[in-house]
Amino acid sequence: MKAFDRVLKAREIARPKITDYVEALFTDFFELRGDGLKKEDKSIYGGIALFHGEPVTVIGHRKGKDASENIDCNFAMPGPEGYRKALRLMRQAEKFKRPVITFVDTPGAYPGLEAEMFGQSQAISESLAVMSRLRTPIVTVVTGEGSSGGALAISVADRIFMLENAIYSVLSPEGFASILWHDSSRKAEAAEVMKLTADDLLKFGVADGIISEDSIFANVDKALCEALSVLKKKSPEELVEERYRKYRKFDERFCGA
Repeated sequence: MKAFDRVLKAREIARPKITDYVEALFTDFFELRGDGLKKEDKSIYGGIALFHGEPVTVIGHRKGKDASENIDCNFAMPGPEGYRKALRLMRQAEKFKRPVITFVDTPGAYPGLEAEMFGQSQAISESLAVMSRLRTPIVTVVTGEGSSGGALAISVADRIFMLENAIYSVLSPEGFASILWHDSSRKAEAAEVMKLTADDLLKFGVADGIISEDSIFANVDKALCEALSVLKKKSPEELVEERYRKYRKFDERFCGA
């Protein structure tokens, strides 16, 4: 399958959404809303739940299952309020020693004027900084699109898994083609150049594993169980140090540092 075919599959509206994963994998989910400052952002969905009887914090991008729901969730493009809500939940998870599980599926953070006025870049950068030193296990599953800082803001994790038809990249192929070649119609060519598929990112060491989409919920459950069984044995200091080394390795590999 070509890279752009994976892009199209990652965008299919029939793919499971975070609400489906919460219903299938967790019990006693209690949604937490609001950023404690301005307003509720429906494009980020999160709360407290039990995973195999153990308390966890679950956070993810929320897409709708039809046009109306997508509009209501701003097509999973969070504003700063969404990222501040995610940060509030992550800090709470650290305080109560709960692992954090995030589900990534976004075309990117909302680029509107209001989002910039109310601190979009600051909210994303703060999320990156806090996640990098959060003293509790973090596991991310990229379930569909994972584009730009909008995805990275909730995926600075100890383990990153990708569904076999998910993508993870600096921006969309259309955006890449528009910037590099001033021609968005070359999006399929851009997708090949960008190396954004799960296979590519596993090869580069960005992804830690690929999850088959046959029996999707059972396979995600297994990946989460295996990752958390290892991570929960580590001390907070070990988690932070190993996370630092994981991301520092990318800097050394791709920037020649």
